[in-house]
Amino acid sequence: MPDLVKKVTSKDFIAMKANGEKIAMLTAYDYLTASVFDKAGLDSILVGDSASNVMQGNANTIPITVDEMIIYARSVARACKHSFVLCDMPFGSYQISKVDAMANAVRIMKETGADGLKIEGGEEYVDTIECIIRAGIPVCGHLGLTPQSVKAFGGYGVRAKDDAEAEKLLRDVKLLENAGCFAIVLEKIPAALAARAAAAVKIPIIGIGAGVDVDGQVLVGQDMLGVDPSFHPKFVRTYANLNKIMTEAVQAFSADVKAKTFPNENESY
Repeated sequence: MPDLVKKVTSKDFIAMKANGEKIAMLTAYDYLTASVFDKAGLDSILVGDSASNVMQGNANTIPITVDEMIIYARSVARACKHSFVLCDMPFGSYQISKVDAMANAVRIMKETGADGLKIEGGEEYVDTIECIIRAGIPVCGHLGLTPQSVKAFGGYGVRAKDDAEAEKLLRDVKLLENAGCFAIVLEKIPAALAARAAAAVKIPIIGIGAGVDVDGQVLVGQDMLGVDPSFHPKFVRTYANLNKIMTEAVQAFSADVKAKTFPNENESY
């Protein structure tokens, strides 16, 4: 039987903006979670370098490697028949040279089955982004709070609050559009500025902590599902309390084991 599930493409992102349809995106890093998100009809799954924090327990995204991103992205891509799978290029994979960036971009696409790549930065990396796009790889930009630059920023505060940085961001948005990016993520910037950016370009602006007047929203899946109640930034809305559900399930399992009520006769051979 033919697979009749429609796969979201980079062209669909632009069409969705033109039609006024908002884009819903979440991060995922494993096959089973991605399977749930895909079957739920999510437009896009981002295999973020946030896996460095969420999956590996690092303090920031800097340590994660290309090899590790490939493992996560391959697992997610195998699960997705509908969602557009977007993979982050991690720190160090594109900053050194265009040659390195091209080699890493091609390798990630070949070895994962991802549908596109996300790259942080504006004017500084436009030439590199253009090269990757010319190779036939869809690229999503990322401006505002770019976590790979957290040490230069001195933290995770709101970006582009002053006029100079705001104007640079608006210039970078246009540069990325002209370079051929199919979308741009804007992270943790004033909502009014994000609205200006979305109105200035024909490609969709995906916000995370950037207000409602953009073309879509992305959140870390574990944040949205309430896995870690100690981490709750202002821009996250929690739609479930998996921490509570998981804790209670583990406690019930442990109690049943100790009480010798698991396994029972029906659960034994």
